[in-house]
Amino acid sequence: MLLPRRTFLSLAMGAATYPAVPRSAWAHTYPTRPVRIIVGVTSGGSADLLARLIGQWLSERLGQPLIIENRPGAGTNIATEAVANSNPDGYTLLLASSANAINATLYNKLNFNFIHDIAPVAGLIRAPNVMVVNPSVPAKTVAEFIAHAKANSGRINFASSGAGTSLHVAGELFKMMTGVNMVHVPYRGGVPALTDLLGGQVQVMFPGTPSSIEYIRADKLRALAVTTATRSEALPEIPTMSDFVPGYEASQWFGVGAPRDTPVEIVEKLNNEINAGLADPKIKARLADLGGTVLAGSPADFGKLIGEETEKWAKVVKFSGAKPD
Repeated sequence: MLLPRRTFLSLAMGAATYPAVPRSAWAHTYPTRPVRIIVGVTSGGSADLLARLIGQWLSERLGQPLIIENRPGAGTNIATEAVANSNPDGYTLLLASSANAINATLYNKLNFNFIHDIAPVAGLIRAPNVMVVNPSVPAKTVAEFIAHAKANSGRINFASSGAGTSLHVAGELFKMMTGVNMVHVPYRGGVPALTDLLGGQVQVMFPGTPSSIEYIRADKLRALAVTTATRSEALPEIPTMSDFVPGYEASQWFGVGAPRDTPVEIVEKLNNEINAGLADPKIKARLADLGGTVLAGSPADFGKLIGEETEKWAKVVKFSGAKPD
């Protein structure tokens, strides 16, 4: 069930400003044992690498091991539910992502409410998707693609890594804002989708920069636009989608969350240490390699982002009629 905008934003920001609890006395010594970061995807991908990067930084700063625990499944919902049901003591954290904002509407029944049950701790990174086409598509710009798609209504196939993924909803937002009629072709993962795009079985896709950048540089795929509001440092020559479709913005973002009612002192301590990491030149360089920009800020800043993104993707999911695989 969708919540009004004011409810979304107040819940998101309120989760970061809940009152301190009596546990504040021992929060000053936190942590005294290993801390887990639960990741809702398998090891080896960009999300997992990001968790390990920030985990290593926190381990060095906090003096305790940060254990990365991968719990893939149900579009990251298994991991999120595990954290939502954990003790609010700061020893179980979540690698939160844009998938959580999409899933709030994509799934009819969840055993948790992401905005209500996960306290925002800190943003980490925001990375663009890229609108890429097979070189056989006769369009060099987004404007030319829109004209081509409208002239071939229903005959343009756009690939994604699965129904309800960020790649899917980025394409659906494009359809919603431009009025083009493209056919969604979901795959079980980004690799087979890219393979068919390279082979010309589908014509367009909105992948993340890490998976597509080498194909773009090798001219095996033509990049028409990045989907963030500003240009990507990794692809500075590629225009933004909003240059052609005003107001369009779609990105993959990641941050850290904790169970609701985690002591505010612990949330603030983690936030301060994470922001220090995001300011570190070595970590900034590693994040740039992933094609993203840092999301430094307060817990309330991250909560506001979560609320706004959940509201935005709710509209797109409803428009597309998307259902989980």
